[in-house]
Amino acid sequence: QVDRYLYQLRLSDDVLLDVTARFQAEMGKGLARDTSPTAAVKMLPSFVRSLPDGSEKGDFLALDLGGSQFHIHWVKEFDDGKQSSQLESKSYPTPKEVMQGNGAELFDYIADCLSDFMETKNLKHKKLPLGFTFSFPCKQTKLEEGVLLAWTKHFRVRGVQDTDVVSSLHRALQKHQDIDVDVLALVNDTVGTMMTCGYDDQRCEVGLIIGTGTNACYMEEMRHIDLVEGDEGRMCINTEWGAFGDDGALDDLRTEFDRELDLGSLNPGKQLDPGPHCHSRNLLYWVKLYICSCALLLWIVYPMETKRTMPQRPVRADEGRLCPARFAGRLHRAVGRLVPACEVRFLRSRGGSGRGAAVVAAVARRLAAQRRRLHTALAALLLPPAILWELRDKMRAELEHGLKRETQAQATVKMLPTFVRGTPDGTEKGKFLALDLGGTNFRVLLVKIKSGRRRSVQMYNKIFAIPLEIMQGTGEELFDHIVQCLADFLEYMGIKGARLPLGFTFSFPCRQASIDKGTLVGWTKGFKATDCEGEDVVDMLREAIRRRNEFDLDIVAVVNDTVGTMMTCGYEDPNCEIGLIAGTGTNVCYMEDMKNIEIVEGNEGKMCINTEWGAFGDNGCIDYIRTKYDREVDEGSLNPGKQRYEKMTSGMYLGEIVRQILIDLTKQGLLFRGHISESLRKKGIFETKFLSQIERDRLALPQVRHVLRQLGLDSTCEDSIIVKEVCAAVSTRAARLCGAGLAAVVEKKRENQGVERLQITVGADGTLYKLHPHFSRILQETVKELAPQCDVSFMLSEDGSGKGAALITAVAKRLHNVGQK
Repeated sequence: QVDRYLYQLRLSDDVLLDVTARFQAEMGKGLARDTSPTAAVKMLPSFVRSLPDGSEKGDFLALDLGGSQFHIHWVKEFDDGKQSSQLESKSYPTPKEVMQGNGAELFDYIADCLSDFMETKNLKHKKLPLGFTFSFPCKQTKLEEGVLLAWTKHFRVRGVQDTDVVSSLHRALQKHQDIDVDVLALVNDTVGTMMTCGYDDQRCEVGLIIGTGTNACYMEEMRHIDLVEGDEGRMCINTEWGAFGDDGALDDLRTEFDRELDLGSLNPGKQLDPGPHCHSRNLLYWVKLYICSCALLLWIVYPMETKRTMPQRPVRADEGRLCPARFAGRLHRAVGRLVPACEVRFLRSRGGSGRGAAVVAAVARRLAAQRRRLHTALAALLLPPAILWELRDKMRAELEHGLKRETQAQATVKMLPTFVRGTPDGTEKGKFLALDLGGTNFRVLLVKIKSGRRRSVQMYNKIFAIPLEIMQGTGEELFDHIVQCLADFLEYMGIKGARLPLGFTFSFPCRQASIDKGTLVGWTKGFKATDCEGEDVVDMLREAIRRRNEFDLDIVAVVNDTVGTMMTCGYEDPNCEIGLIAGTGTNVCYMEDMKNIEIVEGNEGKMCINTEWGAFGDNGCIDYIRTKYDREVDEGSLNPGKQRYEKMTSGMYLGEIVRQILIDLTKQGLLFRGHISESLRKKGIFETKFLSQIERDRLALPQVRHVLRQLGLDSTCEDSIIVKEVCAAVSTRAARLCGAGLAAVVEKKRENQGVERLQITVGADGTLYKLHPHFSRILQETVKELAPQCDVSFMLSEDGSGKGAALITAVAKRLHNVGQK
């Protein structure tokens, strides 16, 4: 007969795993906006967003209400590097008439007790932050606000349910003019327990209470919490798991004893998860409790996502008050057996949930102070609308200076004529070669263009590296290397004997006297080859071909990659008359009316202008928006004082700006525990591609930490949040700066055409524009904001520097043939 009773309480591992699956489903329902109202496991957001990091310091008060004893704590946290603290406490009885009276009586009693405690400890002369441990289910919308959902633990206080308990406490405290406290946090006892242990062990991310009641909490990724706005960071979720099974999910496991006890309880049909308050006289129920706790804990410490992405992750859980003594050992062993891939360590709470409330208040104060300092550091990167309008107008003025004969020499935005006088019309055809030099790789392409109804563009290309010693060697070595690569490609394609027309994409500032003559104004992008600046790069290419003496080519056009981008999109959309590059460097070109180009003879038709806008601000006109981080990056660059706009907006420099900010924040103690690692000291370690990875929408913080670990940066989750915010501030500023500049160009096009409303397409290219998750959207929004009379479409370019060069060559040949006829 004893065995028959015992049999009902035995649960195999298979049954426990099945219970885990049911609990997992309930947790998912509790986290989802649509199903949360009907979920048995409420998964209440606590608005506790961070664990202690050891830097908390100061004096804090804590109130702990949740049972027959009411506790007040005075906690001193010392920032001595040892995470030491001092705790003084006093307990007050909670009379039955208070537990079952009205709300005003309860909170007046709490305030009276607090006044007595502060009098006893001689604290009435101090203003102290306070954390309030309120061990009942509450719906929170802020850390310092919580609406009571229901009383438990024999409390039946009238007029409190569905009201904010912090407001009630505030009203009671205001009656005591002799004490001054600031209630910073409302905390569940389970959350307080986790935070208490988290102060001693920063890997404690789960709280577990098994005592008068039972509950668990844990740190959840914000992207999984539909009930709270925002995807960044984490938040502690109070599961209120005691209600698991209220919807019948555990009916097949409930015994006749469970049903009997339920019917005789104060809340029949609720809180069906077995708790020791129901079974304190029967050890058999303790057995069932620890097994169920294992099953419920399993999903928290080792979710299915973790199984897929981070096996063997050490997880630490906090253990609450356990009784009888054997229970703890059984629980530990069962969790170890059910979660073999996780190292789960149980840490007994010291000081209980009350100390935890003080820790939550301390963390809240630390985060608020950190947030203020972070906002101060990043404030200089913010560009309010008034500043953006100013920048648009300044860019517009610089465009005009570059076009006028008398001011062009002093203009920072050089407005270089490209002698490209038309865009594709669909009649272009033939075979063309293209060379593409603009970075550490160099491409050679063969492009076949067909016209007519079956018009198409076919491309064949080969990529060659340019070693650093050649990038920074002599001009002759550089162009000999280019011709060597060209010879290899012609041999590879079997066309060494054909004299094909060639377009040379040369993605550096050039002053052109004709379409096939380009004098290098100055190197950018890390190139420093000597004897090139001031020379015609087409002549240098022809000389290198002659030196090799293996083949001959018809070099028709020297092309900027930005112009190639515009022409590539112009082949698909005749309305495309602007080209934008936002990648390693940044630039814009556009079709300008000849009558406005004073530095070129003639007033008829149009010509593409290569703005070379990266030098905008080299005359100091944007110094007022440059930060100390911009100046540090500029001073450490190959060309200090030059390309200032580019250094604030292009991929080559954004990562370095982020690195400088991270160093500054670390010096202030806001990051990486104040330790500047050797990795962070390395210039160039934070490549711009990492910004794109870190800023990706809904990227989990462990993945952000993984990216930082690749850089040799050991970060906490809080560090990851700050790094992500820094990256967003830097990339957003870059996109808005680009948008302001582009709005100036678009507005100029509108005024050129003399129309009330302009419709135009921008051809866009560059890794920053294409790969960064938010850059293109922010740029487009800024253009719309600053050029409200223009309808601007954006088209992604398909290989502007290669295909575009061939199309420019084809258009030049077409126009040349028309001219001859």
